[in-house]
Amino acid sequence: MAKKNAREPAAPPVATAPPLATTTTAVPPPAPAQPKPAAGIAALKSTGSANWDQVLGNIYTYYTKETPQRTKLIDVFLAFLAAVGALQFVYCVLAGNYPFNAFLSGFCATVGQFVLTISLRIQSTEANKTEFPSVSPERAFADYVFCSLILHFFCVNFIN
Repeated sequence: MAKKNAREPAAPPVATAPPLATTTTAVPPPAPAQPKPAAGIAALKSTGSANWDQVLGNIYTYYTKETPQRTKLIDVFLAFLAAVGALQFVYCVLAGNYPFNAFLSGFCATVGQFVLTISLRIQSTEANKTEFPSVSPERAFADYVFCSLILHFFCVNFIN
């Protein structure tokens, strides 16, 4: 029976019986898995943690040797902004957000400043000179200060 309309239910399909099997074949059970020695796992874990320690140590030494002082200062300020944003959020969760517009303004100022600082870091990094050929570090900093002033002007006005 064909379905005429979307509102009318379709007829259920006719059930057919599966064909009967005339022959049966025995499938052998799978072989039990061999347990691995515990000493090998412990050795892998110790070398794995040693590898992570070595990787993190290499990243740290490369960062301290190759990163300019200006970029390190920007990174410290980014870490400070992340900590302030986290503290604001934790305070809002624990103590409440009675003047909600004050919390929202402060949190938006922190997140906005974080985003502006990331853009300053990207524009002032030597490796990205090909991406921003017409932007000098001084111009990037001037844009950063101007946008920060606009951001904080809106945040202060949002508090009332």
